[in-house]
Amino acid sequence: MLNNLESSEENKESDFNIREQLEKYIYHWKWFLLATIFTIMLAFLYIRYATPQYRAVAAILIKDDKNGGLASEFASAIGEFGKMSGAKSNVENEIEVIKSRTLTEKTIKTLKLDVSYINQGRVKSGEIYLESPISLEFNSDSTQYRSEINYFTIEHVDFDTFILKVKDSELGIFKYGSVIKIKNGTVIVTRSNQKFKNKPFLIDVVIRPISVVTEDYRKRLGINLVGKNTSVIELSLIDPVKKKSEDFLNTLIKIYNDDAIEDKNLVSQKTSKFIAERLELITEELTDVEKNVEGFKNKNKLTDIPSEAELFLENGAEYEKNLIETEIQLNVVNSMADFLNKSKPDDLVPGNLIGSESEAASLIGDYNKLVIERNRIAAGATVNNPVVNNLDQKIIALKFNISQSLSRLKSSLVIKKRDLDRQGSVIGGKKAQVPRLEREFRIIDRQQKVKEALYLFLLQKREETAITLAATDQNAKVIDSGLTGELPVSPKKGVIFLVALILGILIPFLIIYILDLLDTKVKGRPDIEKNLTIPFLGDVPRSESHEEIISVNSRSSSAEALRILRTNVEFMLNHVPENKAKTIFLTSTLPGEGKTFIAVNLAGTFALSGKKVLLIGMDIRNPKLDEYMSLPNKGLTNYLSSNDIRLNDIIIKQNDYENFSVMPAGIIPPNPAELLMNKKLELMFEQLKDEYDYIIVDTAPVSLVTDTLLIAKNADAFVYVIRSNYLDKRLLKIPQTLYNQGKLPNMSVVLNDTDTKKGYGYGYGYGATEEKKPWYKNHRFSK
Repeated sequence: MLNNLESSEENKESDFNIREQLEKYIYHWKWFLLATIFTIMLAFLYIRYATPQYRAVAAILIKDDKNGGLASEFASAIGEFGKMSGAKSNVENEIEVIKSRTLTEKTIKTLKLDVSYINQGRVKSGEIYLESPISLEFNSDSTQYRSEINYFTIEHVDFDTFILKVKDSELGIFKYGSVIKIKNGTVIVTRSNQKFKNKPFLIDVVIRPISVVTEDYRKRLGINLVGKNTSVIELSLIDPVKKKSEDFLNTLIKIYNDDAIEDKNLVSQKTSKFIAERLELITEELTDVEKNVEGFKNKNKLTDIPSEAELFLENGAEYEKNLIETEIQLNVVNSMADFLNKSKPDDLVPGNLIGSESEAASLIGDYNKLVIERNRIAAGATVNNPVVNNLDQKIIALKFNISQSLSRLKSSLVIKKRDLDRQGSVIGGKKAQVPRLEREFRIIDRQQKVKEALYLFLLQKREETAITLAATDQNAKVIDSGLTGELPVSPKKGVIFLVALILGILIPFLIIYILDLLDTKVKGRPDIEKNLTIPFLGDVPRSESHEEIISVNSRSSSAEALRILRTNVEFMLNHVPENKAKTIFLTSTLPGEGKTFIAVNLAGTFALSGKKVLLIGMDIRNPKLDEYMSLPNKGLTNYLSSNDIRLNDIIIKQNDYENFSVMPAGIIPPNPAELLMNKKLELMFEQLKDEYDYIIVDTAPVSLVTDTLLIAKNADAFVYVIRSNYLDKRLLKIPQTLYNQGKLPNMSVVLNDTDTKKGYGYGYGYGATEEKKPWYKNHRFSK
């Protein structure tokens, strides 16, 4: 304390004190506790009534050779026949196909997910999937139905009847299975679950447009590639109903595989149709040739070829074989060219009629792959889709290349046949030696062999196509069927309770922090020492009663603080001579800061120490001493304004104290400033200083009137009272200015009404015996 009096400027504490900041919040621990309990209760109620969401997961393997997928073992066993199954699957493209609106819409229609049955419970309602006691069929041709959500309520009456409500409007009581006419169409309600045979129920039926449901499921459907070097795809869906999300994923995968198989079978189906048509034509031609052979033999009565022609025929066998093969190939090429010219842009071309060594066979395979890819993408895209347009251009260009390749193949076959014909001319010359009948028979026989070979060729290709259709495998292998986890993904209890706990702590913290930022009042000694260089005498804690006057038995914290204050004041008065009274003036910035309380009790502490003390009420504009003791309405103002009154007439001795006297302020004068300028006041102080040991003077606040400054010269020391949580920090410049200018001699500061529980003051009253009062009775403050 002595060091503070000597140099308070050098002993200022740091602007930021962690303990001080913590104590501001710890003091309000009850609010933190209440807020935490409240937020946790809200979290519990939210978890109790919120609808839990579960995540269903399924995994499939896209059979993509590029990424190491599995090939069909059966397709590998039949060799090149399996090549007709189509192009390799591209994983990225397949993901887009699975996410397409078309597949999602098919799945919703298959499972009838546009209709929801919600059971109304006492606490909360929940959807009943596959367990609804009733099923509702709503038929309407209105376009409004397709764009709006329709609500129906079915209330149980008995086993045969029910109450129907449409948008909370009751339509009446109806029998199950009856056709009910409503505004937008008809409704049929039937029983679907005998489990609720005798149980009452109240069910809401919500029918949403297919387009709305489709977009909702597409948004919630998650598709992720498990790894970069794998073709395994994970499908997930979050929904309140476990079984519904699992059924959706499993059905979506099934529909995807069915569509993929259908796409792959398009080439084989087209080829099978083409072969069937060609077989029908070749069968008719072969029948005609065989009839010609039969007629030729009957006409010429032939049963066998002459033995002398056998040797020559053996030499010409190779020629005939090559000629037959050439004519077959020419026939096939012409048929293919004719089919290609008549085909539409999105038609598939038979892919196994041309030999694999030909360039045309490879081009036809590429062409069919592009057509399949184009048709699959176009099914879920618009007409102007750039990907579809790009594929169309490639298909047209490839179709032109196939035509050119067939033309070149035909030209080479024509040349080959011409060469064979020349060889035939040479051989024909030799045949002149063969009987005419033998030559004519060979011509007919050759035609028969050509037709038979072509017929057998088409039969073989038909079987290969049938094998390919049977060998078509699914596009995706199901690794894991749809399965829902036991724990919900939301609401997550741990996270919600943690957030509730954080909010319970954070909300009071922010409120206290903001209030503290907005609060500009003086709080404690740190505020005094940061803003003032005036010596600090001490602080006086909040008193149980503002009317308390210190006594011998007083052991409260306020009484102990006042005793310490008395000791500190003594250090401020060392310069006063021993034979003169030590005059102490008390003032403040504003009324209500407790200067009168300090003055009364400070005078009492001096009196209890055996000193002769006089307390003067010199706040003549607003006297307050009569609030602490019984005083007459006669005092200082009466003495100063009259020559007939003596000092002894206005000094009142206190009965409970041996040496404690009080001079009341008296009546409130009309001219207080002029009255205090009376020379009689200085004479009064000179007289009283000879009669008393201590003179305590309660003066007026310095910020409102000049009364205190007018009489300041009569003081040996000024005690400036500042009330905690009352005075604005910005007003501290008033006492600092007075101190700097020396207008109040020997000035020091006392902080009044501090709250030790908040850490703004210091503890007093060691060994106190007073009874502790409940917190709700600590409502009176010192003035």
